[in-house]
Amino acid sequence: MNFNQIRMLSNYRICLPFFCLLVLAGCQSNNQSATDRKADSVAIRQAVASTPVLSAQDAIQKMQLEDGFDIKVVAAEPLVKAPVVMTFDARGRMWVLEMEGYMTDSTGSEEGKPLSKIVILEDTNRDGVADTRKLFMDSLKLARAICLIEDGILIGEPTNLWFVTINNDRPVKKTLIDSAYTEGGNVEHQSNGLVRALDNWIYNAESGKKYKRNGNGWIVASMRSKGQWGMSQDDYGRLYYNNNSQNLLGDFFPPHFGSNNKNQRRVAGMDEKIVADNRVYPARPTPGVNRGYMDGVLDDSVRLTNFTAASGPVLYRGDLFPKEYYLNAFVGEPSANLIKRNILELSGYQVKGKQAYAHREFLTSTDERFRPVTLYNGPDGALYVLDMYRGVIQHKTYQSDYLKKEIDSRKLYKPLECGRIYKIVPKGTKEKFVSMPADPQQLVALLHNRNGWIRDKAQQLLVDGKYTQIVPGLRRNLQSPDTVAAIYSLWILEGLHALQPEDVFGLLQQKPGALRLQALSVLPSVMNKSNVGMFAKVLENVVQEHDTLAAPYIAFLAQSVKQVDSPMAEQLLWSVLKSNPRNTYVSDAVISNLQGREAQFLKQVAAYNPDTSLVINKRLRRVLSDISDSKNRGNAKLLEKMYPKGVAAFKTICQTCHGSDGNGVRSLAPPLNRSDWVMGDKNRLIPILLYGLSGPVMVNGTMYQPPDYNADMPAIGNNKELSDEDIAQLLSYIRNSWSNQGSKITAADVSATRKKWEGRQKVFTMDELKKIKPEP
Repeated sequence: MNFNQIRMLSNYRICLPFFCLLVLAGCQSNNQSATDRKADSVAIRQAVASTPVLSAQDAIQKMQLEDGFDIKVVAAEPLVKAPVVMTFDARGRMWVLEMEGYMTDSTGSEEGKPLSKIVILEDTNRDGVADTRKLFMDSLKLARAICLIEDGILIGEPTNLWFVTINNDRPVKKTLIDSAYTEGGNVEHQSNGLVRALDNWIYNAESGKKYKRNGNGWIVASMRSKGQWGMSQDDYGRLYYNNNSQNLLGDFFPPHFGSNNKNQRRVAGMDEKIVADNRVYPARPTPGVNRGYMDGVLDDSVRLTNFTAASGPVLYRGDLFPKEYYLNAFVGEPSANLIKRNILELSGYQVKGKQAYAHREFLTSTDERFRPVTLYNGPDGALYVLDMYRGVIQHKTYQSDYLKKEIDSRKLYKPLECGRIYKIVPKGTKEKFVSMPADPQQLVALLHNRNGWIRDKAQQLLVDGKYTQIVPGLRRNLQSPDTVAAIYSLWILEGLHALQPEDVFGLLQQKPGALRLQALSVLPSVMNKSNVGMFAKVLENVVQEHDTLAAPYIAFLAQSVKQVDSPMAEQLLWSVLKSNPRNTYVSDAVISNLQGREAQFLKQVAAYNPDTSLVINKRLRRVLSDISDSKNRGNAKLLEKMYPKGVAAFKTICQTCHGSDGNGVRSLAPPLNRSDWVMGDKNRLIPILLYGLSGPVMVNGTMYQPPDYNADMPAIGNNKELSDEDIAQLLSYIRNSWSNQGSKITAADVSATRKKWEGRQKVFTMDELKKIKPEP
């Protein structure tokens, strides 16, 4: 351990003997034997064996926050309990969803009970601290998402999405919007978010659907699934998200692009790694993580090394923090009791980022129960932190025996009645209460506000209120030098159904830049048979201008042109492709229009230019290969009848990471389809499910390893809800789905494997599995 690392550690509020123990362990780690390092690890674990429950104010004393900032309590128990998501209303009140039924014991016995609540917290005396609690709705089962819109609130309660009208802070009428809002029984992988985005759609993480209010009804549309928990947007409506082991993912293009071709598994510019560095730097030893028994998960000082339970990101868009913090991405890591700050940089339409600090974090805590599960921008410009304040956050589906022992040894299941909401502000910030005006003209003026939350809320209130009298003012804003206000005005016009073709036409003829890109994005809302020729001509002009920023947008838009003029759409595709032959983003945007005719288009490309090294050639061949891999040689319905428990287990446990088509999910997991491990010897396959696998792992000649993939697969052998018959059906289903054709695995096979490896706690590695003697 070098001097800078020692100095960094000394900044944290930890007692001197404990600090000396950590320094000693770090200084000796390179020269110690494995036995000595294990002894030091035991000593460090003993040092954190006591985990007292702290009040919210005492918990703040255990936090180390970036210089120049303060963290303040906004609400704490008994006013709030187990908060997981919230939203602010126009009066600045917090609508908080409490998930009290989550993992109250090792079996999750109360998950089926209606214990979740939605409460309204208000600061009536304007001192920055909530002082009243009003129950809006109770008797919900593990509800996980809320969204205020028009005269009601959307509520995601597995498996349903409800719309509940509100009158005087009371629920009135409950209407079912979607009976399949979530799929599968695994709480860690169910839809959530309900984020109202710039384009007037409502988006979700872990979901292939988006929603939009349409009169008294709702539109439900398909889209590419994004992320796992939580979602955020920037000033241009691009979405940012992540999964449990990835710092920050996101899109370079608007979220309504790129979803038309179901055969196209990967679209360049979507689901991109914005920040690839997944390292975390806890202020305390963190033995209580689910895979803490695996090599590399914890370092020699028993601290988590990489994200394992990342909460959804929030892009800071407030007006309180210094300017250099604007559009920084903050990500919570509840299992390591910290909040990370990432700095983003825009280059063209690409967004790249890096961690803000080397070997430290924006906020850390030495309190094990500090669990920053969700972060928010606030009306006052503060960064809000929802702290579930619990010892246990790992769901039972994947909970390891190792973690259960950690939980029991430190009595982490209790208490269950805690919860905190904090806000982070620059030092010296005076309390500022913010509520939104009722006057629509004043709301239009707020589109120029520096606070992104204010602008978002103004847009939502104007669209919800259907205030058509503001249309002239919005049109004037389209010519404003304030580009952000112009962008908001454009989308409010769209949301009010007041956007006219001439509004968009004029913006398309502006110089290349953000406003032209937004005009391209909104174009499908106003294009029809009578004006498609006019728009096609201006799009062609943009292509000929060699506006490389606009090129992918135009390629994506061909699908909308096709709906009213197919030949014109085809001409536009070829024009943008020929002008951008080396642009991967353009090629993938072109392919997004080609579902069902990829092979035909490849022949046309070859006839135009036989050079097989062309980007479009390579990308089309990849899609055609994916199509081939996805073909199911068996009978899917027959498999469902043969292995019903296996199908249920696959959808609950496996599908999120490995994909419904078995071809794996980028950044998460390798393919099961045609996998040599899946189709190989069962004596090597069964142990992977029972005991887990620690990567790297080679699948069909490709190495899957961090940081590109989370190469660790959790064990399910400890899941008491899965019998050996269930696991056998799961494996048999996988071995015979998609392009796989394998032998059946029986419950006796699973039981025999358990007996063979009885007492084993450690996960397998690829090298260990290879040494297992295959079946005769």
